[in-house]
Amino acid sequence: MLKKMNKILVVGLMCMGVLGVSTSCNDFLEENPKSEVSTEQNFSQPAHAKNAVNGLYRKGAPEFYGNSGVYMPNTSTHGGFLSGLFDNEYKGQEVICDYSQKLSITSKNISGALDGVWDGCYAAISRANTAIQGIPNTPNLTDKEKSVLLGEAKFFRAFNYFYLVKSFGDVPLILIPYTSLEDLYASRNASVDVYNQIINDLKEAVEALPAKAFCDNSHRISKYTAETVLADVYLQMSGYPVKGNNYAAAAEAARDIIKSGQHKLIANGATPETSAYNVIRTTDNDPEYMYTYEFEVAISKSSRAQTAMPNVCSTWGVFKYNITNSAYRPVKEYMNVYDPAKDLRAQERQFFFTKYTYEKDGETITKDFPEAASPGAWYWMDEDAMVNTGNSGKDNVIYRYAEVLLIAAEAIAQAEGVTAEAVGYLADVRARAYTTTSREDIVKSLSGLSKDAFIQQVWAERMRELVYEYRIWSDIQRTRMYPVTSSSKPGEVSFVNVIGATNPWGQKFQEKHLLWPISDNEMQRNPSLVQNAGYEND
Repeated sequence: MLKKMNKILVVGLMCMGVLGVSTSCNDFLEENPKSEVSTEQNFSQPAHAKNAVNGLYRKGAPEFYGNSGVYMPNTSTHGGFLSGLFDNEYKGQEVICDYSQKLSITSKNISGALDGVWDGCYAAISRANTAIQGIPNTPNLTDKEKSVLLGEAKFFRAFNYFYLVKSFGDVPLILIPYTSLEDLYASRNASVDVYNQIINDLKEAVEALPAKAFCDNSHRISKYTAETVLADVYLQMSGYPVKGNNYAAAAEAARDIIKSGQHKLIANGATPETSAYNVIRTTDNDPEYMYTYEFEVAISKSSRAQTAMPNVCSTWGVFKYNITNSAYRPVKEYMNVYDPAKDLRAQERQFFFTKYTYEKDGETITKDFPEAASPGAWYWMDEDAMVNTGNSGKDNVIYRYAEVLLIAAEAIAQAEGVTAEAVGYLADVRARAYTTTSREDIVKSLSGLSKDAFIQQVWAERMRELVYEYRIWSDIQRTRMYPVTSSSKPGEVSFVNVIGATNPWGQKFQEKHLLWPISDNEMQRNPSLVQNAGYEND
């Protein structure tokens, strides 16, 4: 596995301070350790500004893509359970999964999970606000250094607000650090105002950050990382509930990334083992990655390998982990979106796997997974960690270039129609997976579609390609359309209005389910908040 130098998480974990500011690593190593920096010292030297920004890489929304445990996968998987299209073997213990599938969530019965999102994002936003205020006045930083640090801080403020507004709708918009107890109880701002602030922050980040690929920028946020999130924000804002019609802006942002030539799709190798999807599974450095959450065995270990296999696998006596758990398993209604005869992603040991072969006592044994816990997430499988070391340092991907192409295809179709350019971007993603179908035939099949039919093809491709980027729920939220598949027609999908649609667990969606409730704990702490519609009487 290729690993990189100068990992952000090193400074992020070793140099965390309080009040959104960190002590210098040099100070930590050379002087008496300090647990905090006094307010008089905040941003009095370059290390304070740099470490304040470094800490943002590991807090709030970014951490939700990397905080998995064996029983509960990343926080960012919550929407997948609410869609009803994913299951967790330990959902009896991890009740947010069970309540989400049953559409019985309330502000009380999942308050802990809701608090984790709300508090985590606002803690990160507070740190970002402190950094944004302090960086311009930090001595001994060049103007360029200040500009880049501010760009990073604004990116993370935007990224956390994006997570909040998708989750809860209207949320308090706080843009300055708290320095007193005045105005402590903030009321909710309209979603459109929150989105506008997110866009402003991301635009400024795009202008300030290096025009490099993420992997060429020491895995720090680059211009194209910020532009990817900006394109995603424009796409999300164009749908419900804001309906802002920013498709042209989404297309422009995605096109700028594409035209830069800095990022590209991973190509398939000559064998199934060297497919693009296995490269994504095993490597951390590649131009396809727009943004990843980093791990390093010596500092911060990933547990995702444990969640790749069903619980029964831990009883085989061949793995270094005592517990395994199929923690984020697509149910058959989701898997039917793939045509396994054509789509490489659905074939064994690409995105998924249904059996495992191992050596024990001189015997080669192959065991099928139980149907109720299959398929496992081969995408998360780290065989070296599972069999040899018990430690995984594989990074988690948050955005890939494939998503940029899919955003461009949908946004261009919405703004300009089914152009050859839009068709080409969708075909690029599909052709990599449909290895037995020529790209020319794929282009022909897409070119004659109506605008609505083409856009639904993009939605289906997002389901197939972005299954482990956890986009299914935000796509349902913005489109208000729910996928319907059939085992008799694998690879085909239609979309129906999500309101009134029935999930695989027999429950009907109501409009209230498209947003999470605000935690009852937060409602009691802040009397200025108003609960989301439908949850007032929980």
